[in-house]
Amino acid sequence: MQYSNVQMLGIAHVDAPKKVTSEEIESRLAPALKRMGIPRGILKKLTGIESRQMFDPSLPPSEGATQAASKAIEATGIDQGELGVVVNTSVCRDAVETSTAGVVHRKLDLGEDCMSFDVGNACLGFINGMDLVSNMIEQGQIEHGLIVNCENTHSAMLATVRRLLDPRTTWATFRDNFATLTLGSGAVAMILSRATGAAREHRFLGGVTMAATEHCKLCTAQVDQMITNTKKLFHHGLELGLKTWEVAREVLGWTIDDLDQFIIHQVGKAHTEKFARSLAIPLSKIFRLYPNHGNIGPAGVPIALSKLVASGTLKQGDRVALMGIGSGINCSMAELVW
Repeated sequence: MQYSNVQMLGIAHVDAPKKVTSEEIESRLAPALKRMGIPRGILKKLTGIESRQMFDPSLPPSEGATQAASKAIEATGIDQGELGVVVNTSVCRDAVETSTAGVVHRKLDLGEDCMSFDVGNACLGFINGMDLVSNMIEQGQIEHGLIVNCENTHSAMLATVRRLLDPRTTWATFRDNFATLTLGSGAVAMILSRATGAAREHRFLGGVTMAATEHCKLCTAQVDQMITNTKKLFHHGLELGLKTWEVAREVLGWTIDDLDQFIIHQVGKAHTEKFARSLAIPLSKIFRLYPNHGNIGPAGVPIALSKLVASGTLKQGDRVALMGIGSGINCSMAELVW
């Protein structure tokens, strides 16, 4: 999927207000860790996550998504009546039905001719949403589209802590639930528009996607529980990532030297550094979100991008790689030119 007429008009994020440290989580789990002989400090040691931000457990994902969308609309100055679609891409949703995108649509008071729907694909949801909106722009269906995401994982984390405190909990249960303890929360919104050829447009060029769905059962989640075979997911995810990189090199003409920033979906320290070593990406080219935000699922890549934009790090002409590996397993790599 490659595009010649799409630009990123704007992006904005909302950081969740409550800081929850890895040390705090381990303090809550102290009886279970002691009983199972697990040393304190293991969460930070294995993941590099010092803390993560959390919304109040009662916050509906549509509310965080609406806040981010309002910031993006205000920053770009676009007339929201011009939006042709709003796509929600979060794992966390207000309800199974109706769509969270529909709730965001109502909260923003968007027009009746503006479509709204949810798209879900684990940690790749936002990049998939970008592709869907870009295709609609390329085909002339719409001029502007809004992609939103809000992950509120606080309830899932609290439920996991309660589960692990059960005296019947075994080491295997702790291992299978460990990834849930790395999750963070946050919200983000992006506006994609038809490119006009004006100077300083931020062009979204699209990218490539590959699948290895023989591994689709390595991470499964319900509202209050996520079970992950971390070791196998890490191994096969990296394996697919390397294959996808080879396709990107061929189709997109990518080289490490030509790309200025790599924004990757970040589970934690081991995943980020292993991925970087495998592709020979200098860590200086990777904005690391995980130390103070944890794993924010599909919001991670766009929030990292939004923070780079807000910090003024990106320079005109910078080539930015957006790279994600999600449970499924699926992998996408796409390019944004600043």
